[in-house]
Amino acid sequence: MAKRLGRAILLAGIGLTATPALADDLREALVMAYNTNPTLQAARAQQRAVDAGVAIARAPGLPSLNGTANYIEFVKQSQSSFTAPERALQTQANFGAPIYAGGAIKNSIRAAKTRVEAGQQDLRASESGLFSQVVANYMDVILNEAIVGLNRQNVDRLQVNLQATKDRFEIGDLTRTDVAQSESRLALARGQTRAAEANLLTARERYIQVVGKQPEDLQSPPALVGLPSSPEDAVSYALDHNPDLGAARQRSKAAGFDSKAAGANRLPSVSLFANGNYTNYYGTLGGPISATLPQTDTTAQVGVRATVPIFQGGLPAAQKRQAQAREGAQLEQEIAVERAVIANVRAAYAQHQAATEIIAANRAAVSAAQLSLEGVRAENTVGNRTILDILNAEQELLSAQVQLATAERNGYVAGFNLLAAIGKAEARDLGLDGGALYEPEANYKRVSGNIFDWASDPAPKQQSTRTVDSKPQDGSVTRK
Repeated sequence: MAKRLGRAILLAGIGLTATPALADDLREALVMAYNTNPTLQAARAQQRAVDAGVAIARAPGLPSLNGTANYIEFVKQSQSSFTAPERALQTQANFGAPIYAGGAIKNSIRAAKTRVEAGQQDLRASESGLFSQVVANYMDVILNEAIVGLNRQNVDRLQVNLQATKDRFEIGDLTRTDVAQSESRLALARGQTRAAEANLLTARERYIQVVGKQPEDLQSPPALVGLPSSPEDAVSYALDHNPDLGAARQRSKAAGFDSKAAGANRLPSVSLFANGNYTNYYGTLGGPISATLPQTDTTAQVGVRATVPIFQGGLPAAQKRQAQAREGAQLEQEIAVERAVIANVRAAYAQHQAATEIIAANRAAVSAAQLSLEGVRAENTVGNRTILDILNAEQELLSAQVQLATAERNGYVAGFNLLAAIGKAEARDLGLDGGALYEPEANYKRVSGNIFDWASDPAPKQQSTRTVDSKPQDGSVTRK
């Protein structure tokens, strides 16, 4: 484990360095999750729904045209009417075009566009959050494989110790107590190994859940680069690039446009209108004198309509106050997100620094525990140490090795979390290959200006992959 993770000590820079294409590496896991994870696919679909809001907001500001047709049979006529028709076909076409709406449409469009930008920031955050999960699960599998291996090595050592203790007991060099102590430690070690195998199984299943395939001989992760050199630098970068903060800022702007739009219904509105009517009586108008009357009628009107609100029961003022209150709430939420980002970045930086120091301390502990075990064994041969001393020294070595493996895992994850906190843990930052990157802006440009009523996308289909066919995992580790 130390060799596998030792090469992953965190440095500084913006991307993941390349690794050999052997078995599964971290880059492959990230690429697969990027392309097939259902959480990220759902976030992209949600953003496409947000994109549609711009066209919806723009529609009330565009001209409209509609037509109606009525076919009528007059089944009972007035007894005093001798010229009423028996049937008629009436058609009508209406055209309208808004000229001025008090700024409601304009500000609604601006709000919708701003929410698209906020949604794109949310998508960045979803991407970054997924990658953090992938890295954590990837490192958990490596860690638990190492712990299983260390525990199995410990079981092997204790089996050898037990046999040696029994041999020495047979010749009277040791007591039954020494044998019992060795048997107890071996039984405990076997139990610890079984627990470690169960943890490894869990880690592998979680890996499958996030990545979409079972882990196979995971390789050492590449060194992370791009880490800030100080907490001040980290916070400064995060204030400009953190996606959660970027989304909060855009929502504050959108709420401001909502406030402006809410007050528009107190102002006059102006629109153009035109309509045309055509009626055909099919020769039935006029009764006995139908031959002298025209059997069709056509009319048309054009004009300008101005609507001036006078009294609406206080509705416009209430809507304005409501929108302003929501704007105020969003402004406060922006500060709350900023506070959270600052706290998270500083905490992530401290955790990374602490993890680096803990790794160094645990490496020293492992070296010391190895020397201690060798010394205790040597002293036992001359009678200065007991079997219990050897067992204790072996347990201390195992504990130090497990703590080192855990510290190296935590150090790598802490470094990646720091990159995510400042806004450097997305596909473009990591330089992922495996196909074209998803571009949310492309869909926005495709749909935002589409004014055709019958334009539609294909029926949605699942883009992510299922894991129902993956094999149930176990806690086995191939010895190397």
